[in-house]
Amino acid sequence: MWTIRRARMQADSKPTIVLVHGAWVDGSGWRPVHDRLIDAGYRVVVAQHPLTSFEADLAAVERIVALQTDPVVLVGHCYGGAIVTAAGNDPKVKALVYIAAHALDEGETPLDNDRRFVNATSHAGKDVRETTDGFLYFEPAMYMEDYAADLDPATARFEANAQVPTALSVFETPATRPAWKDKPSWYMVAGADKVLSPDLERMYARRARSVTVEVPGASHAVYRSRPKDVADLIERAARSVAVGP
Repeated sequence: MWTIRRARMQADSKPTIVLVHGAWVDGSGWRPVHDRLIDAGYRVVVAQHPLTSFEADLAAVERIVALQTDPVVLVGHCYGGAIVTAAGNDPKVKALVYIAAHALDEGETPLDNDRRFVNATSHAGKDVRETTDGFLYFEPAMYMEDYAADLDPATARFEANAQVPTALSVFETPATRPAWKDKPSWYMVAGADKVLSPDLERMYARRARSVTVEVPGASHAVYRSRPKDVADLIERAARSVAVGP
């Protein structure tokens, strides 16, 4: 009983952390990070947005934020960064964490910025295909090499076969006023990212004046392949948020 009470007191003194996944995946990939943060005494919520439109995805994350009673640290990976950049304007959100993610400025889109900072996919743009109804999916045979090169093969193979097709429109939606202009941010650059150019990630971090760490050799799936590094960075952000007296 004493242990349970102490855990509750620790959780009550810390912000809630909301984890936002990116394109082609769902929230289950956050499990290794989630578990580390839970063990450290944080309340953690994983958003499960549908990847059907930016509006629907943003609404799903805003719904999660609205349910929280404590201050929030909002964490986004990949396209999830675009959602975090908008949802972070909620007054409950006190800090932003970008994990190899889009930290857009007003009027920018993920697709335009990807064209400005060309990625290094080994298959020269053939990794991502479009369905007849306007959704994108990652070629499973190329997923392991280009999306998740530093994941163990069995996990990467499963993720490739369990991916969530993502509406092309989410990459074409211009950003509104970004929360990082008003709130502190932390940024993790994945040094060997083939999906989002590391140079684009560095630009985002520099422009937002984020506290920045770079993980050499990390793939785009850094949130899954390097969970300790990711959880450590999120904790740095969380410690900056004062909760309670």
